[in-house]
Amino acid sequence: MAALEVELKEGLKPAVVSTTGPDRPGVSAAFFRVLAHHGVQLLDVSQVDFRGRLMLSALVGMDPMSLLDIERELKAALWEFGQRVTIETGHDAGSVTRARSTHVLVALGNPVTAEHISRVGMALAEFGANIDRIRGISNYPLTGLEFRITIPDYAPGEGKEIRRALAELSAELGIDLAMEHSGLHRRAKRLVCFDCDSTLITGEVIEMLAAQAGREAEVAAVTERAMRGELDFEESLRERVAALKGLDASVIDEVADAIELTPGARTTIRTLNSLGFRTAVVSGGFIQVLETLAGDLELDYVRANTLEIVDGKLTGRVIGEIVDRKAKADLLAEFAADSGLRMNQTVAVGDGANDIDMISIAGLGIAFNAKPALKEVADASVNHPFLDSVLYMLGIPREEIDSIEGTTKVALQ
Repeated sequence: MAALEVELKEGLKPAVVSTTGPDRPGVSAAFFRVLAHHGVQLLDVSQVDFRGRLMLSALVGMDPMSLLDIERELKAALWEFGQRVTIETGHDAGSVTRARSTHVLVALGNPVTAEHISRVGMALAEFGANIDRIRGISNYPLTGLEFRITIPDYAPGEGKEIRRALAELSAELGIDLAMEHSGLHRRAKRLVCFDCDSTLITGEVIEMLAAQAGREAEVAAVTERAMRGELDFEESLRERVAALKGLDASVIDEVADAIELTPGARTTIRTLNSLGFRTAVVSGGFIQVLETLAGDLELDYVRANTLEIVDGKLTGRVIGEIVDRKAKADLLAEFAADSGLRMNQTVAVGDGANDIDMISIAGLGIAFNAKPALKEVADASVNHPFLDSVLYMLGIPREEIDSIEGTTKVALQ
């Protein structure tokens, strides 16, 4: 066991003083007033309000001779608040420091059951990993729990087997499980880049355009093969765009107006922007359709392909550099450099094979309702249709999201 981090003053012995009961104003003040009266040394404090139930504990150094007096005075001072006081003394009371977790595991589901958590705990235990703390981070639209865990004697790269086991368990249980490093590495993320079709929005723009030409089924079949990685993206893009030849350019505005955001997308972008993140979208779709959406969401960066239009008609060709698999990764690196960030400070979110390179180079790659080819290389996988799951994986709890949403609504009134 680790030693105390702060040296005890001469003559003092370690103890853990705890009180539990209804959370009422004045409990903490009365608790520390008694400790102060006896000159205890504070080493660590934890206070949690769980749905109106207070749990307050302090690791202290105290004079052993004052133990009974402290216990009697605490019980008297806190009796009117309905509190239950306990004091633990001896070697074990001060021998363990607050855990410095090596990783964070996020579990998302609707519902998340006790059986699910039991199975997660068993899976972690098989690798000798200890659960240090658990907190709730969301109660809607999904239940979200965040586990602080410690993998013993961890060295970089040694978490792969645990990730593989968790991925298999996630598929079996029907809940999302995502693990990443804890500490500064996690909190340093500052740029989030989204794929567009079937990620930031619910549909595929090119299929919506093809529907105007009566060739939606044909184009959708090619899209599906490309997303699975069975076709070269540029080749498939040119083949699908050729089906749009002759369409009036006005259909672009019609399709732009018909775009539906993925549930939680607007909340996700607004929350990230409010917290100072840079946000971006890179798309194998078309800039003429996305420009208005990008402006509405106040994205910092947007890149997509450009449809050629001549005399008010689509020619069935794209012009300029194709935003394909490689280009997406290059653009993410470009956005990071422009923002003065390192690549480990980036997050990429996508669903198809053409997102593989971008997901692979990002500090955190998230597969969102993705094809198997992408899930294999992603750091985390979301299989529920709510984009705000990305926020939970970044450690942003629901209460903070709701606070930002409330502030935004007031500002708009």
